[in-house]
Amino acid sequence: MNVEAHAEKLAIDGGVPVRTEPLPWELPGSHWIGQEELDNITQVIKGRSPFRYYGPQLGHMVDRLEDAFSKRIGRKYALGMGSGTGALLAAFGALGVGPGDEVLLPGYLWVSCISAIVRLGAIPRLVDIDDTFCMSPKDLQRKIGPHSKAVLFVHMSGAPGDLGALVKIARDAGLKIVEDCAQANGARYQGRPVGSFGDVAIFSFQLNKNMTSGEGGMLVCDDEHLYKRAFAIHDMGYARNDEGRLDPADSNYQLWGIGCRMSELAGAMALAQLDKLDKITGAMRSAKWAIREQLATIPGLQFRRIADPEGDSGPFLICTLESPDLCKRFAEALHAEGIVGQTGSMACVPMESWGLHWHFNNQSLVQRRSQSVSGWPWSDPANAFAADYDYARGTLPACDDLASRSILLTIASCLTGKDVEDIVMAYRKVADALM
Repeated sequence: MNVEAHAEKLAIDGGVPVRTEPLPWELPGSHWIGQEELDNITQVIKGRSPFRYYGPQLGHMVDRLEDAFSKRIGRKYALGMGSGTGALLAAFGALGVGPGDEVLLPGYLWVSCISAIVRLGAIPRLVDIDDTFCMSPKDLQRKIGPHSKAVLFVHMSGAPGDLGALVKIARDAGLKIVEDCAQANGARYQGRPVGSFGDVAIFSFQLNKNMTSGEGGMLVCDDEHLYKRAFAIHDMGYARNDEGRLDPADSNYQLWGIGCRMSELAGAMALAQLDKLDKITGAMRSAKWAIREQLATIPGLQFRRIADPEGDSGPFLICTLESPDLCKRFAEALHAEGIVGQTGSMACVPMESWGLHWHFNNQSLVQRRSQSVSGWPWSDPANAFAADYDYARGTLPACDDLASRSILLTIASCLTGKDVEDIVMAYRKVADALM
C-alpha cells in the first residue's frame, strides 16, 4: 500500500484494503513464552510435585513468585491464586463484606467484579465512568451512602483513572479499597505500581493478561490479619502448618474456603513471565503511543484520557467517535481494510460488542439473578436498602454513551513496525472518507 492509499476508495466500498494479513493475537504474555517457562515447568515435572504445599521434591515456584511479586508491588504479602476471579472473592471475603453492605464499582468492568460481591451476599452499587474509562471521582462522591463498605477500583484496559482523587474520596469516607489490576499488571500511577494503593489488590494471569500462566492470579496486601483471612478463604478455610497440612487451631481463621490455590505448574510459568513483564508492557506501550501520536491530528477522533501516560501498560487503544452510527461504520471500514485479528480474536471491535465488560450486558446483574430460588442476596432483608437500584442500560449516562461511540483496538506485544504503519494508514484512510 503506498502513502497515498488513505485517499483511495474504502475497501468496504470496493477499494483495495490496506493489508490482507490478520494482526497477531492480542494475548500479551503468550508471545513471550519460551525456554524460561519450559525450564521452570520441567523442574516441577521432574520433581513430581505440582501441588504447592507438599510433594516428593518441591520446587517452591509459588513461594518464589509470591516473594518476587510482593517486592515488585511494594506490599508485605502476596498470595498466589488459581484465578483473578478467586482473588476478588478472597479479597472481599477477607474484608468481611456481606449482607447489609454495598460495594461501589464502575460500569465498565468484568463480570468477575460483580460475582465476587453478589456471592458474598452484598450488593453492587454502580458508579459512572469518565473519559479515562475508569471510575468517575464525581459520581463516586455522589454515590457513597450509609451502606457503602468498600470501593472497587478497576484499572480497565491497561491503565488506572484519576487514582489520586479516587483514593482520597474513599479514604475520607472510611471505605475499604480493593484494586482490580487484572488488565493493568505492570501499570503505574505517579511512579507507584498499581496494586500499591488499596487495602488489598488483585491481579490475573489468565491468557489475555499482560503476563500469563494460562489461569492464575495474585492477591497483595500489607495487613497480616487481612492476609491470613484471605489465605484461609483461598484454601479450604484454614491455615497451614510448616509441613503444608491444614491447621484449624486458630479460631480467628476458621472460615469457608473456595479451593482456589495456585499450582506449582502455574507458579512456574508465572515466575518466568514476571521477569519479562516490563519488556511485554514496554513493547505494547511503545506501539500504542506510536499509533496514537500519528493519529492525534485527525479531527473528530478522540482518544481515551490516560491519567498517567508514562504508567500506561499499553494493551488497548480506545478512541471515541461523534455518534454510534459513525462508530459502527468506522469499525466496519477498519475491518475491511484488514484491521482484524486471527480467527477467534477480538483485535478491533466497537466497544458496544465488548460483551460482559459492560454492566448492561451482564444479564444476571440486570435481572438480579440468584444461585438460589430464594433470590438471595437481593431478597435478604439486610439488603432492602437496594430495592430501587437499577443496573440496566440508562443507569450510567457517561458509561452507556462511551460504550456506544467507542472503538477498542488491542495492541499485541509483538507488533512490527509494518503492523503499526498499516494500522495508522487504515485509520487515516477511513477517517478521510467518513469524517
